[in-house]
Amino acid sequence: MKRKLPRNVWVLSVTSFLTDVSSEMLFNLLPLFLVNVLGVRTAVVGLIEGIAETTASLVKLASGALSDYLEKRKALTAIGYSFSALTKPLLFFANTWGLVLGIRFTDRVGKGIRSSPRDALLADSTPEERRGLAFGLHRAADTAGAFTGLAIAALVVWATQASAVELTRNTFQTVVLISIIPAFLGVIVLIWGAREVGPENPSQEKRRFGFSGLDRKFWAFLIVIMIFTLGNSADAFIILRAQERGLNVLQVLGMLLTFNAVYTLIASPAGALSDRIGRRRVLMAGWLAYGLIYLGFALAGTGTQIWFLYGVYGLYYALSEGISRAMVADLVPQEQRGTAYGLYHAGIGLAAFPASLIAGILWQGSGGWQGFGPAAPFFFGASLAGLALLLFITWVR
Repeated sequence: MKRKLPRNVWVLSVTSFLTDVSSEMLFNLLPLFLVNVLGVRTAVVGLIEGIAETTASLVKLASGALSDYLEKRKALTAIGYSFSALTKPLLFFANTWGLVLGIRFTDRVGKGIRSSPRDALLADSTPEERRGLAFGLHRAADTAGAFTGLAIAALVVWATQASAVELTRNTFQTVVLISIIPAFLGVIVLIWGAREVGPENPSQEKRRFGFSGLDRKFWAFLIVIMIFTLGNSADAFIILRAQERGLNVLQVLGMLLTFNAVYTLIASPAGALSDRIGRRRVLMAGWLAYGLIYLGFALAGTGTQIWFLYGVYGLYYALSEGISRAMVADLVPQEQRGTAYGLYHAGIGLAAFPASLIAGILWQGSGGWQGFGPAAPFFFGASLAGLALLLFITWVR
């Protein structure tokens, strides 16, 4: 595989691995920190996650277009990773949900700055016939970092609070301190190892911001992705569902490790498969799996069932995350890939905010209304996945 993929794919994969070691040990514990330590309601968790992800996605739109205009991807990618690395340590001092929201917002600005230029750099560096493999490898490395970060978090939980059902402040602060090291190592690897890739057809004319030239198929794909995302609330709700069904903090981390192991093992083969049989077929299989798994989350009666389903949930991610990003590159010319990835991420973010907010309200209610209970967000997500799959089959040919 190493001879088939260029240097930038490996450098970006290592950077994502290290960054996710840092991020996932923190942000998978964050909903438990908010609920167990700060005592907030699930609607607030949905609000924080929705604002955070929407912020990231809107910044991705601007950074992607800017990377096209400047014909520079690496610098913006490095700035974004640096921004996030500097922000995460502030969670050590968080004592209100408003402060958590501010920190999460700022961290997601960094993610927004880096993501579209990084994806465009990855696509620019890789020939089309190996693009699925490249994005699959990148997602596998990203998820392997998540697995490693979760394993470290699990060790910290085991050492500090053993089998306690609820997360403690001391445990969370210990994890924050440990997360600083891989975050800064990821930035160093990127700055030292990545190389800028020039345009295939250099133009003497200065590039302009705009969406002209983007194919109708890309816009249809974007609309369908947004409909799907409207039912795809933050995974924080799955974590809370697992705790509600009886898993303690250490068991929740074990569940997350299972998910990331499955995702890591399948992501690269799934990407390579999309190179051979087409992105569309693989992506449809991923969305079908998502709908069935979300039905399972709604109907599950025990924490063990949630654990099993969340492991299988890794299959959905492997069949969709890298594949959909590779598909974006297939649908647009190189000189507009940054803009296209910005639109793609912005569309997902605009749908992610109401998705998480709706999930929190459906679960626990708001303003005196009691909501429908823990199963409701998952029935809602499964229904929209079915609608999106139908539209994808009929619109995106």
